Amino acid sequence: MKNILVPTNFSENCDKAAQLGIEMAKLYNSEIHFLHLMKTPVDWVKLDKLKEKRYPETVKQIGIAKAKLRELERTAEHEGLKCRTFLQYDAGHTDILEHSGHFHHDFIITGSSGTKGVIREITGSNVEEIVRKANAPVIVVKDEDVTFPFKNIVFVSDFEEDISEAFSQVISIAKKCDARTHLLRINTKTDFNSIKLGLNPIEQLLSKYPELKNYSMAVYNEPSVETGINTFIKQNPIDLIAMVTHGKSDFLSLFSKSIAEGVTNHSTLPVMTIHL
Repeated sequence: MKNILVPTNFSENCDKAAQLGIEMAKLYNSEIHFLHLMKTPVDWVKLDKLKEKRYPETVKQIGIAKAKLRELERTAEHEGLKCRTFLQYDAGHTDILEHSGHFHHDFIITGSSGTKGVIREITGSNVEEIVRKANAPVIVVKDEDVTFPFKNIVFVSDFEEDISEAFSQVISIAKKCDARTHLLRINTKTDFNSIKLGLNPIEQLLSKYPELKNYSMAVYNEPSVETGINTFIKQNPIDLIAMVTHGKSDFLSLFSKSIAEGVTNHSTLPVMTIHL
């Protein structure tokens, strides 16, 4: 993990995401980038200094944003990290994805406030869009305090496809954190089968990782995937939920469009989404 992007609007949950980003950057010896998107009443980049004075409130907001970015930069550098900050004007959701693609970020960590309705925006950027389209793994930090290093990570999938690449990324974090990895499959009404049959694809995946010792397996029969995840985290001390968000099977297609976003939206725990 060479570099981490932290988009922020300086909210409480984005501040928690920034701290998590710094801690993960320290763990991986990564460079960290902080990005703030700001809407302005005009095309700010094309304004000269004289015309900027016509918008004193915008000038004030830009000054505040720059000061907060400098504070984040100082915090990161105090931890011995290489850090860069970016302030973009008139930015929409594509700007975060374009920015990340330009710098080839290995990870995106951001905050989202609230657990009701749609995932809240990050100053013009919808977190759902990032979860859905980002090429890099995304961690969304919500209302609950983040426990890091993670000690318990639950990885949720139907395990019917080759998800080795995604699972390897989860294992990488688990090893760095010395965390226990919980592999969870949820049987719903559409794919109900026995617990024993549900464990078979999990065991097949684990056969590729003989070095992995600190793990558990579970198969739940529940009305929905989201309900099953909620049941599992009530029964286990989970610090991070990890999910695959693309695939060819009907399950993963559904998972990509609704389940991952639903869990990211409603869970108070940090949620990591990984694209196949």
